[in-house]
Amino acid sequence: MAQALHQLRMLQLASSTLPVGGFTYSQGLEWAVEAGWVRDTEGFKVWQQEQIAQTLVHLDWPVLQRLHAAAARADLADFERWSQFLIANRETLELRTEERQRGAALARMLQGWQLFAADRATWLCAASISQCSAMAYLGAHWQMPVRALMLAYGFGWLEGAVMAGVKLVPFGQQAAQTLLAELGEQLASGLDQALSLADDAIGSGLPLAAIASACHETQYSRLFRS
Repeated sequence: MAQALHQLRMLQLASSTLPVGGFTYSQGLEWAVEAGWVRDTEGFKVWQQEQIAQTLVHLDWPVLQRLHAAAARADLADFERWSQFLIANRETLELRTEERQRGAALARMLQGWQLFAADRATWLCAASISQCSAMAYLGAHWQMPVRALMLAYGFGWLEGAVMAGVKLVPFGQQAAQTLLAELGEQLASGLDQALSLADDAIGSGLPLAAIASACHETQYSRLFRS
């Protein structure tokens, strides 16, 4: 039963119905399309492959792993340290705002479930720092294996990116499902690398993505939030 429940929890956290506002952000893709950096399905695939390799594998997943461990041992100081580390690695105001808004939205859901029994206000504040923070807290509370939690986070992120591509590039649902299948293979292959990174190897480096996000903050006509 425990394994089945963990799989169901994983599906729930990966679901597009998770109320974090995932489909309201493009993470710079809208500007990349406007500027002609991403022109078609293949260009979008390359853009996301770089995001997976440089951001998800080298930043988000390793931080989520450490947040999960800190929450499991109730180490609030370490939990807050890694939460702030993630925010500091978001290069633009837009990306930092998105991270905080996603975290606050998910923390409100957890608050409704009354999961913060001990040091309630302090842990609630810490969990609301980012989506990673709130998901790590919930994963530890549910005693989810960290690999399952990381895959749920990764697939939810990927699905949101592909749905943004459907609107912006654009491409159809058939292409979207093909991209999910192909990019999903990269997610699976990058998991062990993310789990093995040392603390001093964590960090992202995608200058074009940061430039795209910064330009999107003042883009005149846009569909996605800034």
